[in-house]
Amino acid sequence: MFTGLVTSIGTVRSVERRPGLTRLEIESDYDPARVDIGASVAHDGCCLTVVERSPSGGGMRHTVEVAAESLALTTLGALNDGDPVNLERSLRVGDELGGHMVLGHVDGLGEVLSVRQDGEGWRLRIAPPDDIAHLIAPKGSIAVAGVSLTVNEVDAEGFGVLIIPHTWSVTTLSRLKPGDKVNLEADLMARYAARLIEARRNT
Repeated sequence: MFTGLVTSIGTVRSVERRPGLTRLEIESDYDPARVDIGASVAHDGCCLTVVERSPSGGGMRHTVEVAAESLALTTLGALNDGDPVNLERSLRVGDELGGHMVLGHVDGLGEVLSVRQDGEGWRLRIAPPDDIAHLIAPKGSIAVAGVSLTVNEVDAEGFGVLIIPHTWSVTTLSRLKPGDKVNLEADLMARYAARLIEARRNT
């Protein structure tokens, strides 16, 4: 379980593509003594398991394995050596819930429609996949590339979010441009509400 508050920007140091599986080695400023083998870490919003880790400079390098389905349904399959990745370690009992509840299960790929500065902040317009568009509502929450954001507007084309300067500076969102793909995870409460409504309609 995560909150969508990025705690480090990692850098891809190697990509080993195998049949149906890709191994990614990521360098970050995490303390290796605080990240166990088997720990869950969100990578651009996708929950992955740490299978190897070692000290590196003042931080660490860790390896994760990405299965074929995750490669096909997320941006992870397009990562290359040197690419930045939003990282978030999983919640521990007693941690502050500063964003919203995020599972690390990507619902689909959105497409960035526009990026423009708005005062000191930035506005992104994103077109979501059709199968999750109904789960996105104004003032609701959504995870974009693993970042917890509030939806400001929704229309037939897509939805808009406003990004404050701090979030802009400590995540990879500042690198986005029109046409880029981003991992999206709809709000957990919206997903369950939609499922309950569907179940009632079918009874």
